[in-house]
Parts: sequence; C-alpha cells; structure tokens
Amino acid sequence: MRLADFIERNTEAILEKWESFARTLLPAAAGLDVATLRDHAAQILQTVVLDLRTTQSRSERVAKSRGEATRPLQTPETAAETHAVLRASGGFSMDQMIAEYRSLRAAVLELWADSDEPEPQTLRDVNRFNEAIDQAVAESVHFFSLESERWRAVFLGVLGHDLRGPLNAILLTSQLAFQMSTGRAVNEVNARLIRSGERMRQLLDELLDYNRVSLDLGIPVSPANIDLAVVCQEEIELQRVAWPKQVIELATEGSTECVGDASRLKQVLGNLIANAAKYGNRDSPIMVRVNASDPEAVVLSVENTGPAIPASGLQTLFEPLSRGGRPSEDAIAERTSLGLGLFIVRQIVQAHRGTVTASSTDGKTVFNVTLPKNGPSQAKPVQAA
Repeated sequence: MRLADFIERNTEAILEKWESFARTLLPAAAGLDVATLRDHAAQILQTVVLDLRTTQSRSERVAKSRGEATRPLQTPETAAETHAVLRASGGFSMDQMIAEYRSLRAAVLELWADSDEPEPQTLRDVNRFNEAIDQAVAESVHFFSLESERWRAVFLGVLGHDLRGPLNAILLTSQLAFQMSTGRAVNEVNARLIRSGERMRQLLDELLDYNRVSLDLGIPVSPANIDLAVVCQEEIELQRVAWPKQVIELATEGSTECVGDASRLKQVLGNLIANAAKYGNRDSPIMVRVNASDPEAVVLSVENTGPAIPASGLQTLFEPLSRGGRPSEDAIAERTSLGLGLFIVRQIVQAHRGTVTASSTDGKTVFNVTLPKNGPSQAKPVQAA
C-alpha cells in the first residue's frame, strides 16, 4: 500500500499516538482536552498526503526539505504554522513542539512498516514523507519564533509602561527635594538622583519605542510647523547639562523652518549627541549643523572626532542591540545602555520620510539626517519601515 493511502486509512490510529505523546509534554499539556492535544495534527497529515500525491521535481523536493519551498502570495497560514502559534501561546517550548513532529514521523513509519511488506515505491515514499515533515517543521519553527518574539515584546512593553508611574513619582519627589534642600552636598546628591532618574526614563522610552516597532506599530510622530534650528538649540542646552565636560556647538545655514515632530527630532539629536559624547574625543567639540539651503530638504548633521568606526560596524550601526565602538574614558561609567539609541534614530527619521547615514574616516565620524521640509505625508502616527 502506498504511504499516502495508508495515512488516509489510518489517520485515527496516527492521531491517537500523537495525542498520547502530546499528553507527556508537561507542564504545558496538563489538563488539556483531546481537541487541544491533537491541535491541527489531522490537517498536517492531510497536507502530507497531498504532498505525497503531488508530482515534484528533484529541485522542488530539495527546496521543500530545507524549508525553502516557494509559496504563492497571499496564501493563508498552513496547518503547521497555525499549530506553532497555538503551541507557543499555550506555553509549550519549541523543543516540545519539534518533539511532536519526531513522534509523528516515528508513529507513521512504524505503523506502516507493521502493516505492509516493502514495495518498489517504499523508499521513494519514505523520502517524500520525510521531506514533507521537514517542510512542516520549518514552517512551525519560523512561526513559533515569531510568536515567541511577539509575546516577549508585549511583556517588555507592559513592563516599561508600568514602570513609568513609580519612576515619575521618584523624579517629582527628588526634584521637590532639590528645590527645598540647602547645602552644596545635599544639592549634589539630589542632582545625581535626578540625573539617574532621567536616564532611567530615557531607557524606558527607548524600550517602549523598540517594542512598538517590534509589534509593527511603528514610531508615532505628530508633525507641526517648526524651526529646526530652535529645536536643536533647545536640545543642545539639555545635552550640555548632561555632558558638562563636552563642548557642543551649533551652526545653521538657510531657512530652517520645516514640518516635523519637535519632540521626536529632539530625541534624534539627543541620541546622536550622546553617541558622539560616549565614543568621541572629549577634547574636541561636537559639531551640530543644520543645513537648509536646499528648498526641498534640510540636513541635520552631528560630527565628532575619535577612533574610526570599522566598515563592518557601520553596516550594523543602526541595528538594535548594536553599539558604535569603544566608549571614551570619561564615558566608561555610562554603561546603562540598551544599544537601541541609533536604532530609534533611524525609525524616527523613517517615520518623517527621511534618511540617516553615517560615515567614519580620517578620525572623524559624521551622522547625516536628511528630512523633507514638508514633513511626513500624514499628520498621524506613521509606521516606520
């Protein structure tokens, strides 16, 4: 009997073995009913049967076994993909889900071997069956990983959101204590507490922005008519307080009026200045330039001197959990970084329909942010790419 026919005729016996094995996957399987334990197993078997009966070339079979089979656009999720999502959200581990497929493979081949003598097509059927199972495993692993990452992002987002409340209370209390305190020593202690609280708030903001991007919500921007030079000047004043030993200079050219989200663009500039202060030379100024000579676009650049960033580093500079290089000696204490600053910069710039690039040669590193003067095309949250 051909394997496809055997699976169709013995589906119930195969599902019983699947269910029996799934029940051992504790603690996730504890208390689950039969339907949940068998989740999508019947549909996965139907897909395998259909695959066994489909004529395929050798290259198509190899691609399928590697999880690289071509798939028509806008097709619904496969049974294996849906099964992975439900197992991930149900508390199963990836190892347990893969073990289900190992058990399914063994059950089918064992039952088939017990029921029939080998035929000329047996080996070909076994190979095709293994390729189909491998394809299902590849689909499941991919979707399981996506679902796990989604829930991780949700958890971190909720954690960051809930931490903002008590952190704001700490900041308000420390600021009040600073205003009421007397004596230089007390003021320095309160000032340090305020700076630490502000740093924690910045980290939480980066974490929340990162999770918005991870959940495909994008970075929200609220465009308005702004003077980018004024926006930069206000942010530079704050950064001079944060980096008291660092000289930060501003130069402008042309009409700097444009459309953008002032708060988000301050965040961009703040992250770029902080990056320059951490990794550049403290004895050289950080140069911030706003060049608005182009009638259609404005270029915001941040330049610092210091060790060059290698080409390999430039390629991943804007990726999450990436850092620009080795911090300067004065910035060694500034270790509370999630490696999300430049990633957030790129997302905000993209939400403004702009671009950001970096170059590092001859001891000079320059970040260039190019923004259209007419701003984002919509005055509502824009999903970043």
